[in-house]
Amino acid sequence: MQQNFMKTRPVLPLVLSMSLPMVLSMMVSSLYNIVDSYYVARISEDAMTALSLVYPVQNLINAVTIGFSIGANAVISYHLGAQEARKADAAAAQSIFWNALHGVVLTIACIAVMPPFLRMFTADEAIVEMGVRYSRIAFLFSVVIAASMSLEKIFQATGRMLVTMVCMMSGCVANIILDPVLIFGWGPFPAMGIEGAALATGIGQALSLVIYLGCYAAGMIPIRLRFGRETADPALAKKMYAVGIPATFSLALPSLLISCLNIILAASSEVYVLVLGVYYKLQTFLYLPANGIVQGMRPIVGYNYGAKENGRVRQIFCTGLALSAGIMVLGTVLCWAVPGSLIGLFSSSAQTIAVGSTALRIISVGFIISSVSVISCGALEGLGMGGPSLLISLLRYAVVILPLAFVLNLLWGPVGVWHAFWITEVIASAVSWAVCRKKVFSAME
Repeated sequence: MQQNFMKTRPVLPLVLSMSLPMVLSMMVSSLYNIVDSYYVARISEDAMTALSLVYPVQNLINAVTIGFSIGANAVISYHLGAQEARKADAAAAQSIFWNALHGVVLTIACIAVMPPFLRMFTADEAIVEMGVRYSRIAFLFSVVIAASMSLEKIFQATGRMLVTMVCMMSGCVANIILDPVLIFGWGPFPAMGIEGAALATGIGQALSLVIYLGCYAAGMIPIRLRFGRETADPALAKKMYAVGIPATFSLALPSLLISCLNIILAASSEVYVLVLGVYYKLQTFLYLPANGIVQGMRPIVGYNYGAKENGRVRQIFCTGLALSAGIMVLGTVLCWAVPGSLIGLFSSSAQTIAVGSTALRIISVGFIISSVSVISCGALEGLGMGGPSLLISLLRYAVVILPLAFVLNLLWGPVGVWHAFWITEVIASAVSWAVCRKKVFSAME
């Protein structure tokens, strides 16, 4: 199987062909997030609050497993572009091994810390109990998530986006179907409540992994996973971690942000905590499809960089930026046109809907400009420049927004926290553009 299409096909059709399957997959994944939360909210508002409080730790697990896989994706793509197939094979094998180990450690650590973690944000023992019950089941699938993420990025590195789309969508669709069945006990299944939501998620993730393994066994990628002494190249592991660690921090930073904002908002009312959790569910409809653009773009950037096609790298960056901005325009329009209907999916409380509507309108001001930061991070990761990518993420999720949210909350209350989002996106995007001009464009002249 030849990969030359990545450097010979016209840029726009290439980016679209690589990105659209991932955008569709991300939209289905977004739908799963919404449906999962919708059914949990039908249990009770406390259950939805518990899910919102568990979310940062779930995001941490995803951050570690996806972040390391992004590092592997960059290394595999580079070596394929440089026509070094044996090194690409070795990197793929190592990524499976190391990520599975990450999954084991995360399972033990995250289950252990959940009770004290939840009590940091609420004194309601009913919410703590539901959060613990949900997380214990969900976190048992961490190794499955880790292996699935590694295979996803291996397939993406070779340009097999349709396979990735099928695998991801299969897991999400299974989850969507199983959610009401296991939560409310349809047919012969017992009503499991919030544990049913966790089990449905785990079964969906396991299904994706099984399909990935089947596609690999059928020889659908030009990569062979050879586990042995010849693949234990420390230099490859170092390269993967050089990109994977910054990518992990970038993906984990939202967990830190949400936890800190929960502390700030909880001082006013748990309604604001609920609204923040709902917002992060809703924004997946924008940022996951935008991430689909990044996932389609990243291996092409890495391949062309390895093949010394610097002009195409710049074209790919600009094309990805335009596509991401288009998604954000749509999201901004929806948040201004029907914010009450969006919040009403998760709560029937008039107070929650009113607070949430205000939050969506304010936060969405920063959606379009955030495209610059999102695409910049993806391009830098594809080039193996994990450090600059992490810098941008630090600005978006910690360095700027947290002090700003704290100060504006003191001045204006929770509404000030919502304003901190769009102000941060403006600042981060300005820095992102400057970094890319220096690290990407000028370095390729």
